[in-house]
Amino acid sequence: MSVLILGTAGAGYLYYQHLNDNIRSGGRAGGESGVKKAAPNALGDTPLNILLIGSDSRNDEKNIKLGGGRNDKDRKPLADVQMLLHVSADRQNASLISIPRDTVVRIPQCKSEDGRETFPATDNQPINTSLQRGGPGCTLTTWESLTGVYIDHWMMVDFAGVVAMADEVGGVPVCVNTGVWDKSTAMQKGGSGLKLPAGTTDVKGEQALQWLRTRHAFGSDQARAKAQHMYLNGMLKRLQEQNAWTDTGRLMGLAETGTRSLQVSDEISTVAKLFELGMQLKNVKVDRLSTITIPTKEYPPRPKEWLEPVKSASDKIWGMLRDDVAMDKNGGKAQAKPTATGSPEPKKTAAAPASLAVTVINGTDGNDEPAVEGRAKKIATALQEKGFTQAVSSSDGKPSKGTVVAYPKSGGEQARADAESVAAALGLPAATVRGDDKVTGITLVVGADWREGTVYEKPKQEAGDLPEGADDKVGCMDVYSVYKWDGKS
Repeated sequence: MSVLILGTAGAGYLYYQHLNDNIRSGGRAGGESGVKKAAPNALGDTPLNILLIGSDSRNDEKNIKLGGGRNDKDRKPLADVQMLLHVSADRQNASLISIPRDTVVRIPQCKSEDGRETFPATDNQPINTSLQRGGPGCTLTTWESLTGVYIDHWMMVDFAGVVAMADEVGGVPVCVNTGVWDKSTAMQKGGSGLKLPAGTTDVKGEQALQWLRTRHAFGSDQARAKAQHMYLNGMLKRLQEQNAWTDTGRLMGLAETGTRSLQVSDEISTVAKLFELGMQLKNVKVDRLSTITIPTKEYPPRPKEWLEPVKSASDKIWGMLRDDVAMDKNGGKAQAKPTATGSPEPKKTAAAPASLAVTVINGTDGNDEPAVEGRAKKIATALQEKGFTQAVSSSDGKPSKGTVVAYPKSGGEQARADAESVAAALGLPAATVRGDDKVTGITLVVGADWREGTVYEKPKQEAGDLPEGADDKVGCMDVYSVYKWDGKS
């Protein structure tokens, strides 16, 4: 929500450079995930993915005062809030997907933010520790490796930033079904300190931070993610009520606070870039914003502390993201299609199949399953039978969640047309064809989504067909019995 305001606010101000100087930034990625940006649609548009990170940093007195834990001042921060904002290629719908902070995943090899230290890949670690292993860029690389979805940018906020933004908008509406007091108990020490009566309350300042940090009173990390989604929806509604995109006075304050509160990836680290990004987000309809939390279950080795994704459910959600399938059922209704303007460029004709060299690589172990033995050879043989007589299988593997037909970008439109002809021969959708500077010829990586057969059958994905329990829109939050408050004591 902040980037929407920042982008709209920044372009015309006399103190443009002052705002630029406020912005802190860092590298987009902390390692190599192997995930490539999705192919553009017929109008040249691609989905937009932004990773939103909430840090528990205690690196200054403001954050220590708000979060406690002075002993943690020198500890590297954890990414205790992680949400992926996915905006569809046509910019008509968006999804906000959360992973609870203690969810165990594989964290890939990452470099520290200064490039001096390399952290080896590690299995079965909570996803919030990724921030300690290379900063927000490593958290982004972890998400890409987990989902197979290319992430364009990251944005990060700390405790003080949350408070500043909540104060700037004048409070954010949230709702509980009964009074809540997230206090320390005999069974569970700590708590956020949140104390609210039943119904809707505007939270700001430290109270806004307490809302976002409350877990015990809402029962779980899954429920906390729902509360965080409610908060972001409430902030957007409040900004719309205030006409924040057209009121110059409001824009000035929001731009100042936003640029001081956020840290962003390098490629969006100027007001001009944030303006450009804001323009892409501005037209997304609020009623087409889905909020989703990845279903999890207890992690057997540490059942009281850590979680693990429910594989079938999370795989389905990641597949919908990769294919840009709307998470809401409105996406299944007929939508007005944008039309291209001007005369389209004539499409290149693919070269004869027999003239194309194709390397086939087995990547079927890209989803925590063993590779299918002989898979590359089988697909290479199928291509040979279809006239691609130069198709060969590679002895090297390259784990990939999705099947990809890569071509060298330097080959331009001709190389793309040639790669598309390979994809078409095997029934692969055009979205699997991608330009890649690292390949020297057409390279087909057979991913974990195609473990059998020689003609690809795309998994059926319907708009709004989410796994049970993933869609977490709620009216008001339920409160765990121990933390219910009568509004008096």
